[in-house]
Amino acid sequence: MSAVLEHSYVVGVDYGTLSGRAVVVRVSDGMEMGAAVSDYRHAVLDTALPTGETLPPDWALQVPSDYVDVLKSAVPQAIAAAGIDPAHVIGIATDFTACTVLPTLADGTPLAELAEFAQRPHAYVKLWRHHAAQGQADRINTLAAAREEDWLPKYGGLISAEWEFAKGLELLEADPEIYHRMDHWVEAADWIVWQLGGEYVRSECTAGYKGIRQNGAYPSREFLAALNPEFADFAVAKLDHRMGVLGSVAGYLTAEAAAWTGLPVGIAVAVGNVDAHVTASAAQAIDPGQMVAIMGTSTCHILNGTQLREVPGMCGVVDGGVVPGLWGYEAGQSGVGDIFGWFVKHSVPASYSETAATRGISVHELLTELASAQQIGAHGLVALDWHSGNRSVLVDHELSAVVVGQTLATRPEDTYRALLEATAFGARTIVQAFTSSGVPVTEFVVAGGLLKNPLLMQIYADVLRLPLSIIGSEQGPALGAAIHAAVAAGAYADIAAAARSMGKVHRGVYQPIEANARRYDALFAEYTTLHDYFGRGTNTVMHRLKAIRRAAVTG
Repeated sequence: MSAVLEHSYVVGVDYGTLSGRAVVVRVSDGMEMGAAVSDYRHAVLDTALPTGETLPPDWALQVPSDYVDVLKSAVPQAIAAAGIDPAHVIGIATDFTACTVLPTLADGTPLAELAEFAQRPHAYVKLWRHHAAQGQADRINTLAAAREEDWLPKYGGLISAEWEFAKGLELLEADPEIYHRMDHWVEAADWIVWQLGGEYVRSECTAGYKGIRQNGAYPSREFLAALNPEFADFAVAKLDHRMGVLGSVAGYLTAEAAAWTGLPVGIAVAVGNVDAHVTASAAQAIDPGQMVAIMGTSTCHILNGTQLREVPGMCGVVDGGVVPGLWGYEAGQSGVGDIFGWFVKHSVPASYSETAATRGISVHELLTELASAQQIGAHGLVALDWHSGNRSVLVDHELSAVVVGQTLATRPEDTYRALLEATAFGARTIVQAFTSSGVPVTEFVVAGGLLKNPLLMQIYADVLRLPLSIIGSEQGPALGAAIHAAVAAGAYADIAAAARSMGKVHRGVYQPIEANARRYDALFAEYTTLHDYFGRGTNTVMHRLKAIRRAAVTG
């Protein structure tokens, strides 16, 4: 590496569900020099628009200006915290939740920013956890299976309600005026890069995993017309655009974006990426067999392989979807940290909060401490982790949660531990799906905020019977984005080389304990029985309850 690059820096910006995080990283070794966080002013719109209009169940929207505010606040703050000269920054890259998608005009203006549409929910960003398009997803899947579309197996046999096509069809059928007014149906991952570099470039990652783009093509016009005649040109007219390879340049920082961020005009802006996928390079986990689990409000699982395999219920497999030259596989759990947070907020008596406050710890820490004292199985419970539906392997957001075994003796720490275990059982279900399909998992690498809970990590090691490695950064996605920025700026030849120098990981921090693993095998068998009973059609009570709820809420 040249002497110039020894004193060069890049910026990575991670767009999460509730906030954006910027980190300044030294190019030579990945040292994180400074970071800052900016909360979204409007957070998640799941009950009402900013203008007061109420939203139905299963909606989750965002306001696009909140994303630009991150550039205006978090990036300058991170530069200040780093104490570096901004002139030494050579590139910037971003990552985003996905599928988070919005309708725009030809110049990138979000329709939500037009006064005439400010009161129209469908003009806003549809966040990844917007699940109101399940009906459209079901129709896509039924038709694709009937037509034996060759792209369907590359998505585990099912297209999610979270993705571009289901949400796009929902938009057409629920608000055709908005649909016909928009020029582009844009992943937020690509939209924010557009704002930085002045060029609209579709990421091969987002297009492949969330946009059903395989072998250079989207689903055919004939297929789309069979869903709805007005949907026939969706892919060509609303989605298709110039593609960008991961790690390449999407554009160069505009004067306007430079004024927002305080960075030099003309530095490289990397092609956009998904938060989970970009974390693989930050965790030095891009070799086949290394499954990266980004554990936060939800969990996304990323795995590279040398061969193309069909894995039931996976979110997708894309050639070069994580790093060029390998098949990138994705799976996920729609709720993990969200489940624990919901339980603490709504299901724990005041006495626990008072005890935690007296001791100067959080309720999560108190419950973890109490749960840690239990023997495995002592709570007599097993739960399904479907509070936000099931992303993998069932791909059904009409499913909901279950806790079996509660009695009058059940205490909050019992249920809390059962929920921790349920998410581990969900992860094991995913790992087994990959392994049995010829995509072996040999190491489980954890990133995200939940790695701070040692009980949860040991539970995962025991349930999975795999060693757990831990990313060496608290800003995994942002560090991964910075690594891509370094490649786009020409500091490294490719993502793999940059990851070796800039990524950080602690190998084998948690090891499975055989006695624990045997006890969890018995609980996992019960989880699987419940999983298949409620999730594979034996009892569709969850679907019926969702329908009853919608009827009650909407009148």
